Amino acid sequence: MKKKWMKSLRMVLVALALALLGLAGCSTEEPKEEKGGASGTVETVKDQFPITFKDESGQKVTIKEKPQKIVSVLPSTTETLFALGLDKEITGVSDFDNYPKQAAEKQKVGSQDINLEAVLSLAPDVAFISEYHAKSHADMVKQMQDAGIAIVVNKTSQNSFSDTYKSIEMIAKATGTEKQAAAIIDQMKNKVEAIKEKAKEVKEKKLVWTETSPQPDIYTAGKHTFVDEMLTIIGAENLAASQDGWVKMNEEEVVKLNPDVIITTYGYYVPDAKKQVLSRQGWQEVQAVKDKQVYDVNSDLVSRPGPRLADGLEALAKAVYPDVYQ
Repeated sequence: MKKKWMKSLRMVLVALALALLGLAGCSTEEPKEEKGGASGTVETVKDQFPITFKDESGQKVTIKEKPQKIVSVLPSTTETLFALGLDKEITGVSDFDNYPKQAAEKQKVGSQDINLEAVLSLAPDVAFISEYHAKSHADMVKQMQDAGIAIVVNKTSQNSFSDTYKSIEMIAKATGTEKQAAAIIDQMKNKVEAIKEKAKEVKEKKLVWTETSPQPDIYTAGKHTFVDEMLTIIGAENLAASQDGWVKMNEEEVVKLNPDVIITTYGYYVPDAKKQVLSRQGWQEVQAVKDKQVYDVNSDLVSRPGPRLADGLEALAKAVYPDVYQ
């Protein structure tokens, strides 16, 4: 009788153990979550794919698995993807991608006009495009989607550091690199805050005129641009702050504004941009020209909404206030 009871007990224990193993194998427990990222976003420890989110056009995008092949038709997005450590996954980039140097080794897939054949030949899991592409090349975008490519739209109208942080976060969400994005954003914010702190040392606010294109069509950066926000952060005054966006201005108006400093951003295609400004007829009484306070800043650094934007802020600060930002 005792043997029979012991046998029954062993059978119960074995059955219980098997049941526990079965439960462990098909557990429905939610994956652990941990807080991370500069904006306090939540990142799951386990693989978060499939994932559905809204891109910057407001459209819902579903990505089933972590992308293994990525195409970007925006230089700022390409820079962000590389910064997120996705060199191997990036298979195609825009014709104008020039940073980092590895971008030059990737296949070019067009710019404003996407080379559909090139994109389809690469068979990417995800393609990052702009609002312009989405609106102007809707048929082409549809063909890419029909080929199984997830389309993520990035705005080209970002005009603040806040917008840039959000863009980096969205790109990271689409590629499963949110932890890397948090580190990048933290680094950018730290640099911006350090520069803001330094700005308290500025004793006399300088009047700054910026040019994004030279004579005869001189364009400048008004409010709602990165340059305007940057000048405010470093403690300078943007002489075009009354204008909205990127605007063309008459030379006589600029001369009357009499800037203390002139910043150009077209030195990458105009040889000796500083000399070109200093030798202009009718500008010899402008304070910046008299004092030779004309400097060229890398256009990409102050116009691309990506990880190098804080570097652009630093470059602008050193040009305008070299004694403060050393």
